Amino acid sequence: MAPSAPAPLWAQLFRVDPTGPLTIQAQLRAQIVSAIGSGRLLADEAMPSSRELAQHLGISRNTVVGAYAQLADDGYLEARQRRGYFINPLALASRPAAPAVPVSGPAVDWTDRFRVRPSRQRNISKVADWEQYEFPFIYGQFDPSLFPSADWRACCQEVLGKGGVRAWAQDLFTRDDPELIEELRNKVLPLRGVWAAADEIIVTIGAQQALYLLADLLFDAQTEVGLENPGYPDARNIFSLRTSRLRPLAVDAQGLKVGPALKHCRYVYVTPSHQAPTTVTMPVDRRVELLRRADRDDFLIIEDDYETETTFSGLPNPALKSLDRAGRVIYVGSLSKSFAPGIRLGYIVAPPPLIAELRALRRLNIRHPSAFTQRSIARFIALGHYDLLSRRLVDAHRERARILSAAVREFGLEATHAPANGGSSVWFEGPSWLDARQLADVARAEGILLEPGDVHYMDEKPPLNRFRLGYSSIPRSRIREGIRRLADLLPRGRVR
Repeated sequence: MAPSAPAPLWAQLFRVDPTGPLTIQAQLRAQIVSAIGSGRLLADEAMPSSRELAQHLGISRNTVVGAYAQLADDGYLEARQRRGYFINPLALASRPAAPAVPVSGPAVDWTDRFRVRPSRQRNISKVADWEQYEFPFIYGQFDPSLFPSADWRACCQEVLGKGGVRAWAQDLFTRDDPELIEELRNKVLPLRGVWAAADEIIVTIGAQQALYLLADLLFDAQTEVGLENPGYPDARNIFSLRTSRLRPLAVDAQGLKVGPALKHCRYVYVTPSHQAPTTVTMPVDRRVELLRRADRDDFLIIEDDYETETTFSGLPNPALKSLDRAGRVIYVGSLSKSFAPGIRLGYIVAPPPLIAELRALRRLNIRHPSAFTQRSIARFIALGHYDLLSRRLVDAHRERARILSAAVREFGLEATHAPANGGSSVWFEGPSWLDARQLADVARAEGILLEPGDVHYMDEKPPLNRFRLGYSSIPRSRIREGIRRLADLLPRGRVR
């Protein structure tokens, strides 16, 4: 029998964080399992007594007793009468041996094997440790203080219950969770003026996968696709994997300009509710004209209707899809953009023949999105939590946008922006001498994160004086000071 490890080893192996996402007991169990699996604890080795480990960690003895008992039930530990808990030799016996070192040979030349190089595309660069910065004016993240953790946890726990497991643990093949489809049909889409049958909706892993599936199914090397310029870089990059015939379409203060360039397109990608990245909204008369042009020139429209829940003027604007009477709009929506980006859940609304083929294609790709996540989101919507969250976000984002705009005026930030009518960011145009890429580097060193705007343009030489400030993840109390500091730093972004 191996003796109990010395106290310094326990200090190295086991530490708990009362503020962490897991309970103290769950943290302790996970750390013991990890130590056994990595070989840092040996077969028959004695664990410290519950009293000793509780004193070392500064936690309740009952917490340690509970963790030990659960690990014994799971076969990781072995309880020996009057002697305590020991590492179960069977737990180590099931661990596979380390693989043999392969015979060395010539290195694989990967450069000759790649058919495409997505890593070389121009794309938005995201800072992984953004939460460590004092002024994170970045887009696409959320504020944990606004997230309804208790409500979401309750929905997940309900779905995890004995009666709910059967609904999500099975393989859905090409199907989606029927409860989520009904919630989309009856509560989410009608707010956008969209009415759809169940066979006109497919769930995706975010709007990103929706665009990828559509490109895979509808585009080939000869397909002409029109995109807003400036526009959403990920849409441009996804589409470019299937066709090089991408046509930039100009944007003005009312969104996509409806002009002669549309005539040459087979598909047009548009973000009419909050244009990405300028945030401007396309008025109804221009939407009607775009639909007329689509009918006359025989092209289809891919409507990416993101951030529609956070419209400051009241109810969301009617979707372009709601005005479509000829079936020419393929509607792409997201549930996770405003809810929590990490949830990754979106959907497509389109005629049944297209949805049927998308389901067959999705089965080859990922089968279906997590059924557990689908059912949990369905309950979240059904219980009214989604609507409540949307209203909470509207209030919070409206106030943050107001503070940001007021600070821009107060401190004379030498950049103009359109009125913030919704969404979670503001698009700026700085003076002609500004290089926003250089400004971003200077600002980051001072604890300020912003996003240069050149990546949103399809031009070989895009304008460098545009940038975006997001306000979804920065506390309102830091916005004013962040803008003050940014205004002071702006001259240091002058083109060299």
